[in-house]
Amino acid sequence: MIRNWFAIFFVSLSLSFFQARASHIVGGEMTYKYLGDSTAGPLKFHIYVVSLSIYEDCFNGQVEAIAQDNPAFFGVFDAGSHATIRIDTNIFFTSAVSVPANFNNSCVANIPPVCLLKKTFVKRYALPVNAAGYVVSYQRCCRNNQVMNILDPGDNGSTYYCTIPPEQITNNSAVFTNYPPQIICLNNPLFYDNSATDADGDSLSYGFSPALLGATDANIKPIPSPPPYDTVKYITPFSSKVPMTGFPAIQIDPVTGQITGTPNRLGRYLVTVYCNEYRDGILINTIKREFQFVVTSCTKVVVADMPQYSTEPNTYIVDCEDYTVHFVNTSTGGFNYHWNFGLPEAQADTSGTFQPTFTYPDTGTFEVKLIVNPGSTCPDSISRFVKIYPKFHADFSDSGSYCLGASLSFQDLSSATIKPINSWKWNFGDGDSIFSQNPVHTYTFGGTYNVILISGNIKNCVDTVVKQVMIDNFRPFAGNDTVIVKDESIQFNATGGVSYTWSPADNLDKVKGHDPVGHYPDTGQYVYYVHVGNEYGCEGDDTLKVRVVSLASFSLPTGFTPNGDGRNDIFRPIAAGYSGIKYFRVYNRWGQEVYYSTTLETGWDGTYNNKQADIGTYYWEISFTDRFGKDSFLKGDVTLIR
Repeated sequence: MIRNWFAIFFVSLSLSFFQARASHIVGGEMTYKYLGDSTAGPLKFHIYVVSLSIYEDCFNGQVEAIAQDNPAFFGVFDAGSHATIRIDTNIFFTSAVSVPANFNNSCVANIPPVCLLKKTFVKRYALPVNAAGYVVSYQRCCRNNQVMNILDPGDNGSTYYCTIPPEQITNNSAVFTNYPPQIICLNNPLFYDNSATDADGDSLSYGFSPALLGATDANIKPIPSPPPYDTVKYITPFSSKVPMTGFPAIQIDPVTGQITGTPNRLGRYLVTVYCNEYRDGILINTIKREFQFVVTSCTKVVVADMPQYSTEPNTYIVDCEDYTVHFVNTSTGGFNYHWNFGLPEAQADTSGTFQPTFTYPDTGTFEVKLIVNPGSTCPDSISRFVKIYPKFHADFSDSGSYCLGASLSFQDLSSATIKPINSWKWNFGDGDSIFSQNPVHTYTFGGTYNVILISGNIKNCVDTVVKQVMIDNFRPFAGNDTVIVKDESIQFNATGGVSYTWSPADNLDKVKGHDPVGHYPDTGQYVYYVHVGNEYGCEGDDTLKVRVVSLASFSLPTGFTPNGDGRNDIFRPIAAGYSGIKYFRVYNRWGQEVYYSTTLETGWDGTYNNKQADIGTYYWEISFTDRFGKDSFLKGDVTLIR
C-alpha cells in the first residue's frame, strides 16, 4: 500500500513538470465483464474485468499528453456510501487500435486528415459482495478547446465510470458495437448505428445524456474522486438532448440506438449516449459513451439522397390519399441507380429508373433504399421510410343562426380508413382558432369568412378543407330621430329586414310594416320600438324618438369641437317642422366659403381644403322655404374650438 501511494505522488509530481493539456481526448466509455465468484474464508467475491476505452486524437493531439495517458488511474467506490474502496495507479493499456474513418476516402473530393486511436485499459477486480454495489471511475482533463456546445471545454475534463451491481445481481454490461464516427459531412444525412450488444440478453434502450465533468486544468490527471459527478454546462441553443443542430433534427432512436438527422452547422460537438439495461422490466445498469462529432464541409463525389416530406424521423412521405408514390431523387454524382421499395419477400419491388413511381399493394410502413452507382468504386446509399395509410379526408358541416352575435355550430365530418382521428385545428377566418373536434363560434361582424379545418389521425395523416360561411350583416334601423310641428304627420321608414312590428301603437296608422304614418295633434315626445326580422331568420330591435313642437324652427349651436371624440364634432342645423332647405353655407372671417350643403343630414366637420380649419369665429346662413311657401333666410355665427 505504501508503494502504491508513493507511485501516486511520483506520477502527480511528474505531471506538474509537463503540464501537457490532454485536449487530445475526444471521448471514452467504461464497461465490465462478470467472470464468476470466489471465496476466501467467510467472504464471497464477485470477479469482474473492467475495461476503459479512451479515444485519442493522434493527428492534433500533443505527443506528451498522449504519453501521459499511460498508465490510467482507476478509483473504486462503494455505490451506496461513496466511500473509497481502493485506488489503482498502475493500469497500463492492453491495446491501441486505429479507428477507421467510417467513410470511403476515395469517394470524398476534399479528404480531411484524421487520426483516431482507441486505447483500452483493463483491470481485474475481486470485489466483496455488498448490498449497494460499486462505482469504478476514471477522470482526465481536458477536452478539445474547439468544442462548441459546452462552456470552457479547454479547462474542464471528463469522468467515465461504470456501476457494478449489488450482491443479488450478476451482470455483464452492454458493449457498444461500432466505433464513433470521426467526420460528419455538413448538410448530408447522418446515419450512425450507436447500438450495443448484451451478453446476458437484457433489453436495451438508448438516449442522449449529459456529459460529466472531471479533472480540471490545474490537475489534469487526478486520482478519481468519489461520486456523484457534476454535469457540464451547455451553451444555448444546445443541451444534452439537443447536442447539435440539424434539419431534420439530430435524434437517437430509443429502440435501435441509431442516430439520424442532417447536421446544418459546422463545428465540434460533445455528444453523450446512454444505454440502459433492463432485466424482467427492471433497470439494472446504465453505460455511457462520450464522443465528439466533428461537422465539416465534405465534398463527396457521390451522394445518395432523397427528400423528407414528412415531419416523422427519416420518413420520405406519409401517403394518406392512395397507394401510389412518386419518388424524387436528389442524389448527386450518380450514373446508375437501384431502388428497393421495401416489400417483404417481394420479387418485383425494385427499379433502375432515376425517379420511379411505385404502387404498394397494401397499407403499412416500408423501408425504401436507394443505391447510387451500385457495384462501382464510389457507391452511396440512403434509406427512408414510406408510410401508406389511405384514405384520409377532412370535412365538416356548419349549422345554426348565421346572424351577428348568434352561435354557429361546426361538426367534424372527417373520415379515415385507419382510426382514430385525434387532431383538429379550426381557423374561423376572423382571427380566432380552436383545437376541439366540434366547436361553437360566434361572429361579431357580418361578411363572408373562409373557415379552415386541419384534421389528422393516429398515423399522422393530415388533410385540410376550406369552406365559406356567410354571416348576415344584420343591422335593424328604425330611422333617425326627428322633430315635427304639432298637427302634422310623419312617415317612418325602417330598414334592415323584411318584417317590422312597431310598439307602442300610439298615434300610428299601423304597427306592421316598415312605413307607418304617425300623426301628432299636440306637443310632446314619443319613443317607438321596432322589431325587425330578415329572410335569414335574424331578429333585432331599434328605437326612434319623435319630438313634437308647437312652432317650426331651426336650432344651431353657438360652438362646436371637431376633435374626433364623437361629441359635438359636426356643425349642422336641427330643423323642427321643415323637411328641407335650399342651402346651408359657412364662411370664414375673410368671407371665404368653407362649407356648402343643400341637405339637413350632413354638416360641417371643421375642415377646409382637406385641412383642419383655424380656431375662431365663423359665419353661417340658411336659405329655406317656410310652411306657407315664402322664401326665408337665417344667419348667425359659431365658434370653432379644438
